[in-house]
Amino acid sequence: MNTPVVEPFFSVRDIHAYYGESYIVQGISFDVKEGEILALLGRNGAGKTSTLRTLARVDNPALKSGTFYLQGEPIHPMKAYQASRAGIQLVPEDRRIIGGLTVEENLTLSQVAEPIGWELERIYEHFPRLAERRKQEATTMSGGEQQMLAVARALARDIKLLLLDEPYEGLAPVIVHEIEKILLEVKAMGITTIIVEQNAVAALKLADTALIVDMGQVAFQGSAQEVLDNEELRHEYLAI
Repeated sequence: MNTPVVEPFFSVRDIHAYYGESYIVQGISFDVKEGEILALLGRNGAGKTSTLRTLARVDNPALKSGTFYLQGEPIHPMKAYQASRAGIQLVPEDRRIIGGLTVEENLTLSQVAEPIGWELERIYEHFPRLAERRKQEATTMSGGEQQMLAVARALARDIKLLLLDEPYEGLAPVIVHEIEKILLEVKAMGITTIIVEQNAVAALKLADTALIVDMGQVAFQGSAQEVLDNEELRHEYLAI
């Protein structure tokens, strides 16, 4: 009897993307299992953020060829808003918190269009700091609190795949630890995550699998523990 073929939860095949004439993403392929955390790593300029932005279907970089599927649904032909409705949520490096609005207004605004994810009370249960500051203007909060809001805003949508770009950047170690706890809770709920992070060791300790990119191409893919155990690999591609 033939064993049925099980499609990966998220499958990326041979994607190529450009910023203008600059060839940034050069044939990257990988799979992610449901509920898994993938650490997408590499030196500055390796193509990590460009890969993440391509998967979220933002305008730059421009996808020239390649395919990617979320639970068998083709995402590559979509616009950014369509990818969001399909369940892909990007938390960008600059967080994109809306100035002049309170924490609660930032969260509520993310739920204007269907499909909606977590209700506000559920968000506040998992993010008590945001509950305390719900009426505070969001951009007056600390960097760590704004990062929590950016993650919470993604969860306010009907999310299947969370894309995180440098979530620990500029944060104190105690706040990094809080963000890590939140991401582990997200994983426990079965949400699949791809994390781009310069703090490679922190990302690897959180992740199940790792993908290292170099000059826009895949240099390594395997378990996160393999990278933690391989000093030569870390030194060559991550400078750690």
